[in-house]
Amino acid sequence: MVVNIAIQEADIAMPAATPFVVEIAVLPESGLGHALALVELLRTANLMAGLRLGTRAPRLAWRFADAEGRALRAEEGLLQACMAEGASGDTPAAALFIAPLHLADIPAIRLAVKRQAALARRVALMVDTGRLVCTLGNGAWFAADSGRLDQRRAALAWYYMAGMGRDFPTIAPQAGQGFCEDGPWLSAAYPADLGHMAAALARHALGAELAEALVTVLQPDRGRELAALQATHTIPNTRDSTLARAIAWMEQRVEQPYDLAALATAAAVSTRTLLRHFQQELGHSPLDHLHGLRCARARVLLEITLESVPTIALACGYGDTAAFRRIFARHTGLTLTAYRQRHTLRAPRRRWRVQTGAGVDAALAALRAAARKPPGA
Repeated sequence: MVVNIAIQEADIAMPAATPFVVEIAVLPESGLGHALALVELLRTANLMAGLRLGTRAPRLAWRFADAEGRALRAEEGLLQACMAEGASGDTPAAALFIAPLHLADIPAIRLAVKRQAALARRVALMVDTGRLVCTLGNGAWFAADSGRLDQRRAALAWYYMAGMGRDFPTIAPQAGQGFCEDGPWLSAAYPADLGHMAAALARHALGAELAEALVTVLQPDRGRELAALQATHTIPNTRDSTLARAIAWMEQRVEQPYDLAALATAAAVSTRTLLRHFQQELGHSPLDHLHGLRCARARVLLEITLESVPTIALACGYGDTAAFRRIFARHTGLTLTAYRQRHTLRAPRRRWRVQTGAGVDAALAALRAAARKPPGA
């Protein structure tokens, strides 16, 4: 499926907002790969902001700089593609990111901090002017050495905690905490925690709602994983399971009218037995389960298409749009409009013209026709 998207001229004419610039300190010992990993996360945040708000969206930007904050040029060994999407040296930095140093031990880290004392002074300047300092792993030594973050909490890998405690007893390492935000200091213990840092920066730069959307894309959802595992134990994994047969039958007919008798026949049990199975094993009725399946389809259509609410209602088996609105709100806790605004992966219709090819038009027409077709036709 190919969808050609054109930006309206009115949107192009809007002035761009001042970017939230993250300055990335690059030292000879820096783990540049970790810095580039953060850049990719920031690019993802910008992509989501653009999908939601178009060219008027606030955005994150970045630049690579030396220990004193002087911007580096692409020919100095950094990837030109990352530099091209970054910020100029004239834009004030709102945050400073210090990647971990590729060094063998804590004595080597101490020597590097001493050699690059300008970076600790840069940290002090950032804190003094109300800006953010972000550290990953042993980059926290520069933040602590600034003298501006005493009594602050920091996330550190377990193998750095003793050394940090000896060198900076006024810093409070947080055991078992991969990411910590304490005032101006955002610290991540391990590379796997960079997603939390990117989400925190997105919250400062783009707002809480866009940051929440970024979290759903970047971070695992342990609650959903647990629910999936529990479901595999709740519903026997066999074709002979009454629930499995009933649910499979409903999944193939989400848009068709609810028919308890036909569902019981498909599951090879009486309607009374089927109702008892659903209530005992899942805690709800077959109709409630069907509503859940329909709302799951509706969420996907709201997120990835520009279809109207009546069209989505038909595609999900609801001829009554008002009833669809009530059921969706009951199952998700959000109205259709609120859900689309919060979770959509497309820009609002008023800023985009979607020019679909014949194949897309045919697919949408078939979807609408199937939704309107009476059962048994």
